[in-house]
Amino acid sequence: MKKTLLALAAASLLATPALAALAPGATAPDFSTEATMGGKAYPFKLSEELKKGPVVLYFFPAAFTPGCTVEAHEFAEATDQYKALGATVVGVTAGNVERLKEFSVSECRSKFAVLADPDTKIAKSYDSILAIRPSLSDRTSYVITPNDKVLTAYTAMNPDKHVETTLDAVKAWRATHPQ
Repeated sequence: MKKTLLALAAASLLATPALAALAPGATAPDFSTEATMGGKAYPFKLSEELKKGPVVLYFFPAAFTPGCTVEAHEFAEATDQYKALGATVVGVTAGNVERLKEFSVSECRSKFAVLADPDTKIAKSYDSILAIRPSLSDRTSYVITPNDKVLTAYTAMNPDKHVETTLDAVKAWRATHPQ
């Protein structure tokens, strides 16, 4: 009986999207880390990127896994739409930069930067840790405005709505903040 209850509780947690801890209006933590784009590594600092416009910061559990690959492809396909709105897309995962060099080319299609968060320090500061495996990021997408505020936060293990949700948020923000 006890095992059945635990299994049901675990299944319900996996079936229900978690709520991102950083609510709209919260100040987004600044951070620096190694990034890779098109297979080339470089230093990344969020506050520097925000000077250019909004940032879509999406956390994903692990490079080259099925859901993360789908999500990377979807963000890659939509990158030009984000750029047209003055926004930058950035993926973050607990992987190391060497592994992400390949992922940035093959799955991100050299369209956006992928950031290494090997100790999940960034994910922890955004309360985006996968509950069932704390060494990995949860699948959470944030839109952060140039004034360091969280505009939108969306958490769901299914990658299907992350691009739609963040792109809609950027469009709405841009409508009230013309370039």
